[in-house]
Amino acid sequence: MTRTAKGSFTVETKPQGEPVVAEGNMLGRLSLAKQFAGDLVATGEGQMLTALTAVKGSAGYVAIERVTGTLHGRAGSFVFQHSGTMSEGAQQLSITVVPGSGTGALAGLAGTFRLSIVDGAHSYEFDYTLPG
Repeated sequence: MTRTAKGSFTVETKPQGEPVVAEGNMLGRLSLAKQFAGDLVATGEGQMLTALTAVKGSAGYVAIERVTGTLHGRAGSFVFQHSGTMSEGAQQLSITVVPGSGTGALAGLAGTFRLSIVDGAHSYEFDYTLPG
């Protein structure tokens, strides 16, 4: 049975080294630190790789993020895999649980995470399944 967790989160990014610029593209690496509230009460830590292009509104990123806390009261950790692109402002984003990454009461977790940003505030909906 699929459940949906909802809430908000804050995120802090920090550059890790100097970006590399070549032929109009800028490649960078950032650390991620998140605090989740709502049905998912957790912290997230991860690494993000970015590519910004010379075309306004076009970019890409990938990230791996370890999330530790409670999901609807079940304690453990898991890993999100992010993949996002923006083509002249049109966005595509995929954030999913890495299979087999769940620990503790979150062992066997699978799911898809959606986020929205409205007036600078981050919110989420996380559709997931757990065995049993």
